[in-house]
Amino acid sequence: MTTKTKAAPVPQKPVGDLPTILIKPSKGWVSLRLDELWAYRELLYFFIWRDVKIRYKQTIMGVSWAIIQPLFTMVIFSLFFGRLAGIPSDDVPYPIFSYSALVPWTFFSNAFIQASNSLVNNAGMIKKIYFPRLAVPLATVLAGSFDFVLAFIVLLGMMLYFGITPTINVIWLPFFVLLALITSLGVGLWFSVMNVQFRDVRYIVPFLSQAWMFATPIAYPSSLLPEPWRTLYGLNPMAGVVEGFRWALLGTKTAPGPIIIVSTLVSVALLVSGAFYFRRMEKTFADVT
Repeated sequence: MTTKTKAAPVPQKPVGDLPTILIKPSKGWVSLRLDELWAYRELLYFFIWRDVKIRYKQTIMGVSWAIIQPLFTMVIFSLFFGRLAGIPSDDVPYPIFSYSALVPWTFFSNAFIQASNSLVNNAGMIKKIYFPRLAVPLATVLAGSFDFVLAFIVLLGMMLYFGITPTINVIWLPFFVLLALITSLGVGLWFSVMNVQFRDVRYIVPFLSQAWMFATPIAYPSSLLPEPWRTLYGLNPMAGVVEGFRWALLGTKTAPGPIIIVSTLVSVALLVSGAFYFRRMEKTFADVT
């Protein structure tokens, strides 16, 4: 014969004794709270993986678009600028001259456009739950690294085809990749916030991206500009990235020099100012998205 015993009830704390977490909007210029972003790093990983999957969902060509876009642009540039216009290419074959610039540029352009729309596209989630809003544009930019790697592999294949061997300068390549990432995130932060406030921005960004491409030495070398104009050209941060890529991989004679210093300072300024601007306006996102 068995006997049943009832478990003793678990004492519950009164509601007044439970800890209360109060989320209040920040005021004025506030800290970036990067430690909070690190605490939500698993959510950041999820956002990155989600953006990579969504980018090629229900597409016929799939991830091939990461290669097709810069490759076809290279063919057009080689035909019109290299063959018809006779633009110099720093003593390297024009196809690889232009493609080596299109690899970092395509990464920047896609990250810029998609990061500027990231907050608006995630408006429903921003209104319902709390998480570091900085994770949204950051994940969008980092997700573009997948496309960058694929396009870079094709670049290595082109270097092998043309018989170009990287020099010792290639040790600087990670720095230029980081510079492209910093520039993409800095510009993306600025325009993602402005897109929340002014919906005209979504129409301006594609036009600005096209104009920015022709203001960057992709189809032509920056060596066409004499000093000091070439150094001032570094105010366009992607000019330093593109010239650095060519110098590090192809061993072009136009070493970046002062243009890299100017581009680096501008990129860091864009990132820092964009991050603080983002945090200042973060309290309004749920109201206006």
